Amino acid sequence: MDEADITAARLEAEMARLLTLRRAAGPEPTGACLWCGEPVEKPLRWCSVECRDDWERAHAQRR
Repeated sequence: MDEADITAARLEAEMARLLTLRRAAGPEPTGACLWCGEPVEKPLRWCSVECRDDWERAHAQRR
């Protein structure tokens, strides 16, 4: 193996490690705000930043 092969293998291993640390994508969009129930178009999950933040705070406390 030359240096390019070694570097490529290290990069691939690091990318795999980083993907395991990646934050979960979250809940699937339903067509309604996940916090207040207001109708939203897919792929949106919340009707506003405030609803998203409230939802995230509530779910962070449950973990």
